[in-house]
Amino acid sequence: MDAPADRQWFLRKHTDGMLFGPLAFEQLARWAWSAQVAPHDSISTDQETWMKAPMLPELAMDWIVEVTSERLYGPTTLGAIQEFMRLGEIDHETFIINACDATRQRIGEIASLLTNASASLQSSGLGSEPELSVEPAPTGMSIAVQDRIRQLEDALRDERRAHLSLQQQYAEREARQRDLGESQTPR
Repeated sequence: MDAPADRQWFLRKHTDGMLFGPLAFEQLARWAWSAQVAPHDSISTDQETWMKAPMLPELAMDWIVEVTSERLYGPTTLGAIQEFMRLGEIDHETFIINACDATRQRIGEIASLLTNASASLQSSGLGSEPELSVEPAPTGMSIAVQDRIRQLEDALRDERRAHLSLQQQYAEREARQRDLGESQTPR
Protein backbone atom coordinates (compact mmCIF):
# COMPACT_ATOMS: atom_id res chain seq x y z
CA MET A 1 0.00 0.00 0.00
CA ASP A 2 1.23 3.51 -0.82
CA ALA A 3 2.25 5.82 1.98
CA PRO A 4 -0.22 8.68 2.61
CA ALA A 5 2.34 11.17 1.27
CA ASP A 6 2.41 9.32 -2.07
CA ARG A 7 -1.32 9.66 -2.70
CA GLN A 8 -3.76 12.37 -3.69
CA TRP A 9 -6.48 13.10 -1.10
CA PHE A 10 -10.00 14.49 -0.97
CA LEU A 11 -11.57 16.16 2.05
CA ARG A 12 -15.34 16.27 2.60
CA LYS A 13 -16.53 18.70 5.24
CA HIS A 14 -19.08 17.23 7.62
CA THR A 15 -20.94 20.50 8.22
CA ASP A 16 -21.85 21.32 4.62
CA GLY A 17 -20.58 18.42 2.48
CA MET A 18 -18.17 20.71 0.64
CA LEU A 19 -15.49 18.73 -1.22
CA PHE A 20 -11.82 19.73 -1.56
CA GLY A 21 -9.22 17.99 -3.69
CA PRO A 22 -7.41 16.33 -5.13
CA LEU A 23 -4.66 17.58 -2.89
CA ALA A 24 -1.29 16.41 -1.69
CA PHE A 25 -1.03 14.81 1.71
CA GLU A 26 1.13 17.73 2.84
CA GLN A 27 -1.77 20.10 2.16
CA LEU A 28 -4.20 17.87 4.03
CA ALA A 29 -1.78 17.68 6.98
CA ARG A 30 -1.34 21.47 6.93
CA TRP A 31 -5.13 21.90 7.06
CA ALA A 32 -5.43 19.41 9.93
CA TRP A 33 -2.70 21.30 11.81
CA SER A 34 -4.42 24.67 11.30
CA ALA A 35 -7.87 23.52 12.53
CA GLN A 36 -9.31 23.37 9.01
CA VAL A 37 -10.05 19.65 9.33
CA ALA A 38 -12.61 18.86 12.01
CA PRO A 39 -13.00 15.49 13.78
CA HIS A 40 -16.14 14.59 11.79
CA ASP A 41 -14.72 15.52 8.37
CA SER A 42 -14.06 12.64 5.99
CA ILE A 43 -11.08 11.92 3.76
CA SER A 44 -10.62 9.66 0.76
CA THR A 45 -8.15 8.84 -1.99
CA ASP A 46 -10.81 7.68 -4.48
CA GLN A 47 -14.01 9.56 -3.50
CA GLU A 48 -15.72 6.18 -3.02
CA THR A 49 -14.28 4.94 0.25
CA TRP A 50 -14.34 7.57 2.99
CA MET A 51 -13.03 7.56 6.55
CA LYS A 52 -13.08 10.08 9.34
CA ALA A 53 -9.97 12.24 9.21
CA PRO A 54 -8.70 11.27 12.70
CA MET A 55 -8.52 7.65 11.54
CA LEU A 56 -5.41 8.46 9.46
CA PRO A 57 -2.58 8.31 12.02
CA GLU A 58 -0.25 10.42 9.88
CA LEU A 59 -2.50 13.46 10.43
CA ALA A 60 -1.63 13.31 14.15
CA MET A 61 -5.20 14.10 15.23
CA ASP A 62 -4.39 12.54 18.59
CA TRP A 63 -5.72 15.09 21.09
CA ILE A 64 -9.12 15.52 22.72
CA VAL A 65 -10.02 18.85 24.32
CA GLU A 66 -12.20 18.90 27.46
CA VAL A 67 -14.43 21.80 26.49
CA THR A 68 -16.43 21.34 29.69
CA SER A 69 -16.51 18.52 32.20
CA GLU A 70 -19.25 16.94 30.09
CA ARG A 71 -18.20 18.01 26.57
CA LEU A 72 -15.21 16.86 24.56
CA TYR A 73 -13.88 18.06 21.19
CA GLY A 74 -11.64 15.97 19.00
CA PRO A 75 -9.60 14.21 18.18
CA THR A 76 -7.63 17.10 16.78
CA THR A 77 -4.02 18.21 16.32
CA LEU A 78 -1.68 20.17 18.56
CA GLY A 79 -1.75 22.91 15.95
CA ALA A 80 -5.53 23.11 16.14
CA ILE A 81 -5.25 23.38 19.93
CA GLN A 82 -2.88 26.32 19.44
CA GLU A 83 -5.40 27.90 17.05
CA PHE A 84 -8.25 27.45 19.56
CA MET A 85 -6.06 29.12 22.20
CA ARG A 86 -5.29 31.99 19.83
CA LEU A 87 -9.03 32.43 19.25
CA GLY A 88 -9.66 32.47 23.01
CA GLU A 89 -11.87 29.36 22.93
CA ILE A 90 -9.59 27.57 25.41
CA ASP A 91 -6.66 28.55 27.62
CA HIS A 92 -3.66 27.08 29.45
CA GLU A 93 -5.95 25.72 32.18
CA THR A 94 -8.02 23.65 29.73
CA PHE A 95 -7.51 19.89 30.00
CA ILE A 96 -6.58 17.80 26.99
CA ILE A 97 -6.36 14.05 26.62
CA ASN A 98 -3.82 12.23 24.49
CA ALA A 99 -5.93 9.68 22.60
CA CYS A 100 -2.90 7.43 22.08
CA ASP A 101 -2.03 6.84 25.73
CA ALA A 102 -5.08 8.31 27.57
CA THR A 103 -3.00 10.78 29.60
CA ARG A 104 -4.89 13.87 30.75
CA GLN A 105 -3.18 17.17 31.44
CA ARG A 106 -3.61 20.91 31.29
CA ILE A 107 -2.47 22.62 28.12
CA GLY A 108 -0.08 24.72 30.19
CA GLU A 109 1.71 21.52 31.22
CA ILE A 110 2.58 20.69 27.61
CA ALA A 111 3.74 24.13 26.45
CA SER A 112 7.13 22.72 25.38
CA LEU A 113 5.39 19.98 23.39
CA LEU A 114 3.33 22.62 21.56
CA THR A 115 6.47 24.66 20.82
CA ASN A 116 8.39 21.59 19.63
CA ALA A 117 5.48 20.47 17.45
CA SER A 118 5.31 23.90 15.79
CA ALA A 119 9.05 23.87 15.15
CA SER A 120 8.85 20.34 13.77
CA LEU A 121 6.01 21.36 11.46
CA GLN A 122 8.01 24.32 10.14
CA SER A 123 11.13 22.22 9.53
CA SER A 124 9.13 19.54 7.70
CA GLY A 125 7.81 22.11 5.23
CA LEU A 126 4.19 21.57 6.29
CA GLY A 127 4.05 25.00 7.87
CA SER A 128 4.63 26.80 4.58
CA GLU A 129 1.91 28.70 2.76
CA PRO A 130 -0.98 26.69 1.31
CA GLU A 131 -0.79 25.80 -2.35
CA LEU A 132 -4.53 25.95 -3.08
CA SER A 133 -6.54 29.13 -3.48
CA VAL A 134 -9.73 27.52 -2.16
CA GLU A 135 -9.47 25.93 1.24
CA PRO A 136 -11.76 25.06 4.12
CA ALA A 137 -12.40 27.67 6.77
CA PRO A 138 -10.78 27.01 10.13
CA THR A 139 -13.04 24.97 12.34
CA GLY A 140 -13.75 26.57 15.68
CA MET A 141 -15.06 24.83 18.72
CA SER A 142 -18.47 26.45 18.33
CA ILE A 143 -19.91 23.67 20.45
CA ALA A 144 -18.08 25.26 23.34
CA VAL A 145 -19.72 28.59 22.67
CA GLN A 146 -23.18 27.04 22.34
CA ASP A 147 -22.67 25.01 25.51
CA ARG A 148 -21.48 28.09 27.37
CA ILE A 149 -24.52 30.06 26.21
CA ARG A 150 -26.79 27.24 27.40
CA GLN A 151 -24.96 27.09 30.74
CA LEU A 152 -25.27 30.84 31.21
CA GLU A 153 -28.97 30.78 30.31
CA ASP A 154 -29.54 27.96 32.82
CA ALA A 155 -27.59 29.87 35.48
CA LEU A 156 -29.60 33.03 34.76
CA ARG A 157 -32.86 31.09 35.08
CA ASP A 158 -31.66 29.65 38.42
CA GLU A 159 -30.64 33.11 39.63
CA ARG A 160 -34.03 34.54 38.67
CA ARG A 161 -35.81 31.74 40.56
CA ALA A 162 -33.61 32.34 43.60
CA HIS A 163 -34.23 36.10 43.37
CA LEU A 164 -37.99 35.58 43.17
CA SER A 165 -37.87 33.22 46.15
CA LEU A 166 -35.89 35.77 48.17
CA GLN A 167 -38.35 38.52 47.23
CA GLN A 168 -41.22 36.33 48.47
CA GLN A 169 -39.39 35.53 51.71
CA TYR A 170 -38.66 39.21 52.22
CA ALA A 171 -42.31 40.14 51.64
CA GLU A 172 -43.43 37.44 54.11
CA ARG A 173 -40.99 38.61 56.78
CA GLU A 174 -41.92 42.22 56.22
CA ALA A 175 -45.60 41.30 56.67
CA ARG A 176 -44.77 39.33 59.85
CA GLN A 177 -42.76 42.26 61.18
CA ARG A 178 -45.66 44.59 60.47
CA ASP A 179 -48.07 42.20 62.19
CA LEU A 180 -45.78 41.92 65.21
CA GLY A 181 -45.39 45.68 65.35
CA GLU A 182 -49.18 46.19 65.23
CA SER A 183 -49.84 43.59 67.90
CA GLN A 184 -47.35 45.20 70.29
CA THR A 185 -48.63 48.71 69.74
CA PRO A 186 -50.77 49.83 72.74
CA ARG A 187 -54.36 50.62 71.88
